[in-house]
This record gives sequence, C-alpha cells and structure tokens, in this order.
Amino acid sequence: MRSYLEFEKPVADLEGKVQELKTLAESGEAVNVDEEINKLQDKSATALKALYLELTPWQKTQVARHPDRPHAEDYISRLISDFTPLAGDRNYAEDHALIAGLGRFRGQSVAVLGQEKGNDTKSRLHRNFGMARPEGYRKAVRIMDMADRFGLPVISFVDTAGAYPGVGAEERGQAEAIARSTEKCLNLTVPNISLVIGEGGSGGAIAIATANHVAMLEHAIYSVISPEAGASILWRDSAKAQEAANNMKITAQDLLRLKVIDEIINEPIGGAHRARDTVIDRAGTTIEKALARLSELDASGLKSQRREKFLAIGRSLG
Repeated sequence: MRSYLEFEKPVADLEGKVQELKTLAESGEAVNVDEEINKLQDKSATALKALYLELTPWQKTQVARHPDRPHAEDYISRLISDFTPLAGDRNYAEDHALIAGLGRFRGQSVAVLGQEKGNDTKSRLHRNFGMARPEGYRKAVRIMDMADRFGLPVISFVDTAGAYPGVGAEERGQAEAIARSTEKCLNLTVPNISLVIGEGGSGGAIAIATANHVAMLEHAIYSVISPEAGASILWRDSAKAQEAANNMKITAQDLLRLKVIDEIINEPIGGAHRARDTVIDRAGTTIEKALARLSELDASGLKSQRREKFLAIGRSLG
C-alpha cells in the first residue's frame, strides 16, 4: 500500500475511493464504474499537482523523508553496473550506513559512495538509519584515495539526517573523520559529483558532498542542522521544527539561489517515490552531463574549480 504524508490527506481520500470502486468492479457487484473512476482519478491528479506546486519547506522536509523514496541502494543498482562493494576502514570496523565500492557508470569505471537509511525496521537498524560513524567516513577516504590513484571519477549519493552523535563515535574521532573526508573531497584530482537524494544533514552530508558538481532532487533538503534540532537550540522546543524549516533556507530552490548547489533534478508530481525509475534515470542524465563537462579539466583545473565554487557560496548576496 502507498504511504501518504499528513498534508496529502485530500489525495489519499480520493485515491482510496478509486481503489474501492476498482475492487467493487472486480467483484462483479457493480455494473459499470469506469466513468466514476476516471472522474476521481482526474480529480486526484489535479489535487496532487496543486499540492506539490506550492510545497512549504516543512512539507518538502516530509517528502525528503518519505519511507518509499528511492535510496542510495536503488540508485546504485539501476545506474552502476558491475558494482563491487568494498568494506571497512582498515582501522576499526565496517560501517553499514555508508556504501562504498567500484563499478561502471554507462561504461565508465567509477568509485561510488552512498549513505543508505534502509527501507524496513531490520535494514534501518543494520544501516543505523543512514547515520555514519567515524569508520564510515574513514572508509570513504580510503575509497577516494583509491579513486585518485587510479583516475576514477567519484559519484556520491547523499541521504542522511547527520553523522551519528553517539558517545562511541565521538570517542573514536567523529569530528576529525568528517574533516578528513571533507578535505579529501576538496583535494581530489578526479571529477567528483554528488547528488542529494533525500536529506543532506550537516557535516554528515558535506563529508562526501564537497564536490565539483552538486545536484539536488527537487524535494530534497540540505542544511547545517535538522529542523527539529535547530528548533531545540533556538526555541528550546523541537515542536517548532516547522517554523525552523520555513526559515532555514533548506530547499533546493533556496540553495541554488545561494550557489550552495549547482543543479536541481526535477521530480514527478507527487515526489520521487511515485516514479522511482524516472527519477533515477534523470539523476543518471545529470551525472553523465557533469562527467562529460568535468572530464575536460586536468587535475589542477578540477581542484581549482572545486575551490572557487565553494568560496563563491553566498558571495553574490553579500
């Protein structure tokens, strides 16, 4: 069954009625309900379009967290052929919140990083809800080192509420691991492309998203802190998360204007979860175009372009 967000209730009601009529028709108890079904489907499509044309930042936050939204594993399985996962940071342990490995993107060898939240209770616990520990970021550095050595472009899929804030993670150097991963991104001599596909949360996201080209799905969010945590700090009340989201400039549209990201990937009406393959294919097209453009730069040019890109953030608004 399809999951609906709170603000989608009008659409849920209409689509529920459509399903009831279809079930009734299949049972043979109704003479002909096709016309009524068509009317309700048209009405539902119109209502859905109206909702998604005027989403608030908080509603976009809910869409970005939708349980049916495609995750890093989905992008990798559809876009990366011959994918070989590589595990461990060669220092402490394997971190399942961050997928890393080598594969081919449309015939070109690449290194891949992806934050994976999981899609059911078991996998979410296994993936620690996409919140990487220090060993996850050290694994990312190891893979980027390998990519640099063998001249492989790096593609990353960002989807995390943030780095894991547990005591053990802090004891093992969480801040230092994030900083080293960010530093490695900045100093790569190969093209680096990052896609924010759901949540881009704080340092946990920037650690693998400091790229030559940063694209963001239309209803994804990207921020220095989650709306709930921001509300807790500003107003000492996490219930004011909606107010925080509306003021934090976390949407793709705001961030493109601020030059934090370079491109917005359009989602179908209703969000990425309603047409998963379509969205993933659009992401593939974005990656392909970015790779083609960045391949014209040498190692020095790539580092310089990346540096200037991040130094220019917000400059035009000063």
